[in-house]
Amino acid sequence: MATTNTAEQPTRRDFLYIATSMVGAVGAVAAAWPLINQMNPDASVLALSSTEVDLTPIVEGQILTVKWRGKPVFISHRTKKEIEEARAVKLSDLPDPQTDEARVKKDKEQWLVVIGICTHLGCVPLGHEGDYDGWFCPCHGSQYDTSGRIRKGPAPANLEIPPYEFASDTAIRIG
Repeated sequence: MATTNTAEQPTRRDFLYIATSMVGAVGAVAAAWPLINQMNPDASVLALSSTEVDLTPIVEGQILTVKWRGKPVFISHRTKKEIEEARAVKLSDLPDPQTDEARVKKDKEQWLVVIGICTHLGCVPLGHEGDYDGWFCPCHGSQYDTSGRIRKGPAPANLEIPPYEFASDTAIRIG
């Protein structure tokens, strides 16, 4: 009895099916690439993703406002008195309890960096205003202390802290 080989040899038609499928797949990827790539942020957005600020011109007690991602960011060079007052507050007195130490970088507690948008309705608070000499939102009366924590008014939360790091002793990188 003779054995027969049941496996067929590839034909020219098989090659054409595979080649056509590969060309179609490459074409689909080439057509989809621009559609997917257009969802990436453009260069202007990437340029705003971080900003570096020189701290040397900011004197003690002064608040500098810079723009980051289209939002105002307050950089406050706090005095020793402002730091002591912020740390003396009992957490039970705060609507959104958070220690002053948790809101600043260790060994750089004189620098407070917060996003300058009221957490109530998005207004921009005024610096060195209100009962706590921090920030006061004139729209609805929210008052924040020198650590950016809500103390009085309708705002539900403290001023937000953006991601930041000290690039050097005299410069800060936000974002």
